[in-house]
Amino acid sequence: MIKEIKDIDYINNLSNYKVTLNNFNKVIGYYFDNKIIGFLDYSVMYEKIEINYIFVINEYRRKGIAYNLIKYVIDNYDFENITLEVNVNNTNAINLYKKLGFKIINIRKCYYDGVDGYLMEVKNDNFSN
Repeated sequence: MIKEIKDIDYINNLSNYKVTLNNFNKVIGYYFDNKIIGFLDYSVMYEKIEINYIFVINEYRRKGIAYNLIKYVIDNYDFENITLEVNVNNTNAINLYKKLGFKIINIRKCYYDGVDGYLMEVKNDNFSN
């Protein structure tokens, strides 16, 4: 089950990433047996969405959880585009994003401690203002 997370204390202990909530930021969690096993931190800025961070507990990876979290955002918002950055060496994540329709649109030089990052985007062809 996927639902919005309001209490971020628990998820801030799941990974090294620290979520901070603001007027644009949202966090959804993937629940299994009433336990959060993954979450997606993203920002909604009018018609644009930016994925800030995605996390899945190690033993639950490669089971479609990250896919379902991103798909939830794609299916539940009327957006112009969704963007994210990914380390150029993270081929598993890049393949996942491509499966969801994301395309590489730019390279961010030395974005990850000296390693380049891809800026990826998926556009909503059905978007209307």
